Amino acid sequence: MLLTIVVAWTVRAPVAGWVAAAVLLLLAFPLNLLFEVPAALAGRPSDGRDLGARLALVAGGVVFGGLAAACAPPRRPVTADYRPVPRWARRWAYASVALPVIGWALPHGLWVLGVPFGISAAELDDIHRNLSTGAGAAITLVPPLAGLLVLGLVQRWGQQFPRWVPGLGGRAVPRLLALAPAGLVAISLVTYGLLSIGKLIIDVLDGDQRWRTGWAVDATLLVFAGWGLALGVTTVGYFLATRQRLDERGVGVGR
Repeated sequence: MLLTIVVAWTVRAPVAGWVAAAVLLLLAFPLNLLFEVPAALAGRPSDGRDLGARLALVAGGVVFGGLAAACAPPRRPVTADYRPVPRWARRWAYASVALPVIGWALPHGLWVLGVPFGISAAELDDIHRNLSTGAGAAITLVPPLAGLLVLGLVQRWGQQFPRWVPGLGGRAVPRLLALAPAGLVAISLVTYGLLSIGKLIIDVLDGDQRWRTGWAVDATLLVFAGWGLALGVTTVGYFLATRQRLDERGVGVGR
């Protein structure tokens, strides 16, 4: 019944579809998929039902987003005029790319290679017993590779489809196509990082001393929070640059 109501609202007012898509994508918590999907591809899913539920939520978000786009008033295709983002946004974008490499890929790569960097020998042995080489490599490499997409927020190809893209070359990239996933991932990263840091502080105050031998694992929590912050600031820079581009063309947001 609820699904029928949301679909009907989307047909009448496409914004309802965008809201439903955003809610479903947030519930999917995209950050977890960065780790569960590569683990599943390597034959080691942490929880098949949880992974399936998250993928179903993502699929639902995509479907509602597509329905909202289909029900929206037709727009005249626009050829993009590239508008450089502010210099400060570029710096935050580079920080967003560097953080998962330094704070995630580097320590995990050392652990996969058998180096007990910031963890105890027992923890390292546990990692090797429960994680195959393929899964370890995937979990190590996928987040920083996915992080490279943030460069689209500060490069021309984030505002204008490359010439070699059939049917779309030279046209403007829909702002929501960049802003929605970037904003959702930034919120997820910051939320996960802050909640995890809060839990760690509570555990330490309760006398838990495991952080002394596993400080590198706890340090990744700061990486998540910083990564999300850098991505969020970069997204704001993209928003400001593309809004100014639209204003200069006389095309208002939402028209």
